[in-house]
Amino acid sequence: MIQLFHVYKSYGRHRVALEDITLRIEKGEFVFFTGSSGAGKTTLLKLLFGLERPESGQILIQNKNIGRMKESELPHLRRTVGFIFQDFKLLQKKTVFDNVAVAMQIAGAPPAEIRRRVSEVLGAVGLERKKEMLPFMLSAGEQQRVCVARSIVNHPTILLADEPTGNLDADLTADIFELLKTINAKGTTVVVATHDRDIVSRVQRRVIVLNQGKILDGGA
Repeated sequence: MIQLFHVYKSYGRHRVALEDITLRIEKGEFVFFTGSSGAGKTTLLKLLFGLERPESGQILIQNKNIGRMKESELPHLRRTVGFIFQDFKLLQKKTVFDNVAVAMQIAGAPPAEIRRRVSEVLGAVGLERKKEMLPFMLSAGEQQRVCVARSIVNHPTILLADEPTGNLDADLTADIFELLKTINAKGTTVVVATHDRDIVSRVQRRVIVLNQGKILDGGA
C-alpha cells in the first residue's frame, strides 16, 4: 500500500527534514507518526500526498512511484488519498456543503452524485443540519468535522491527517479519533501525524517514532 525506500528530504544545505526513511504501511492499517516539533512528521505526510518531492529514494503509493509522477498526474493520485490539514483550510465564503463538494467538483463528478455523497458524509460526521452554514458559524470541532468530511467524500483508499486535533479539547479530540477509527474499520488506511502522546496511548495502534528526520522505532 505505502512503501518508502531510503528517502531523503532537505530544505537548503543545513536543514535535513528526513534522512534515510524506509518503511512499509499495509493496506487497512491505522498508523501514527509521532515525535517532537521538527521531527519530520508533516514533511513525511506531504511527501505521501505529493505536495513535496524527495531528493532521493522511492515512495510507492499503491505500487506507483509518486516521486517520478508529473504534476499533471498528481490530481489523479489525490482522488484516492485524502488529507486532513492541521489548520482546516476551509473556504470561508463557502457553505459547509460547498466546502465538502469542492473535492468532488475538482474530480469532475456529476451534480447529482455530488449532492448524494456530500449529504451522506455530512450525515456520517453529524453535520447534515449545518450544511448551509459558513465556517465562521461553526465551532472548532465542527470545522474539523467538515475537514474530515471533505477528505473522505471521494472514498479514498488512504487518509492522511496532520495534527487533526491540535486545536481541540480532550472531548472533541476523542470524537474526531472515533470518526477516524470508524473510517479505518471500513477499510481505509489511516496515517496520522501527532505529538499528542495521550491520544496515541488511548487509540493503541502502530506507532512510528521520528526524531530529527530519522525513524527511531516502528518503521519495520
